[in-house]
Amino acid sequence: MSLAVGYQADDVATAVAEVAERTDAVMAALRAEGVDTSAIRTTEVEVSQHYREPGRPQMYGAAHLLTVSSRDLLGFGRLLNVAVEAAGNSLDLHAVRFDVGDKAALLTKARALAFRQAREKAEELAELAGRNLGAVTGISETYSHHGFHEQALNAQAGFESEIHITPGDTKLEVSLEVHFAWS
Repeated sequence: MSLAVGYQADDVATAVAEVAERTDAVMAALRAEGVDTSAIRTTEVEVSQHYREPGRPQMYGAAHLLTVSSRDLLGFGRLLNVAVEAAGNSLDLHAVRFDVGDKAALLTKARALAFRQAREKAEELAELAGRNLGAVTGISETYSHHGFHEQALNAQAGFESEIHITPGDTKLEVSLEVHFAWS
C-alpha cells in the first residue's frame, strides 16, 4: 500500500519536523505489527509552499510518501488502522496494489506457451504459403502484469473498522515475437 504522511505549518521547519515525527510514528506502529523494516520504503519526500488568498499568511507543507509491502492480504485493514492511529488526519492512503511475489515460474510457463503458439501459427502460415518452416532467426519478448488496484483517499483519525479488500485476479501476459527462416 502507498501512504502519505503530510503536515502544513506556518514555516518550513515546523512542517518538516512534524512530518518526520509522524512518519517515524507510522513506521514504528507498522513494525510493531510485524512489518519488517525492509518492507517499508520511502518513495518520495515533498516540501512545498502553499499560496493562500491575499492578506492571509502563506503555509508550508511537507509530506513523506511510503510504500509498505505485506504478504498478509487479510491484515491490510489492521495495518491501515495502526497507521491512522499513529498519524491521525495527517495520513492519506494513496493506493493498494496486489502483485504476484515470485513470477519466475509463471513467466517460464507463459513463455513456453507463447513459443508453442508462435510455432504453430508460423507452421500454419508456412503451409499456406507452400513453404517449409526453418530455424528460428530471432526472438523478442515483452510481458505485462495487470494487478488489482484500489484507491482510497484521506483516511481519517478514529477509523474504527477495517477496510475489506478483495484481491481479485491478477493477469500476467507474455508476448513473443519469433522470426523463422524458410527451409
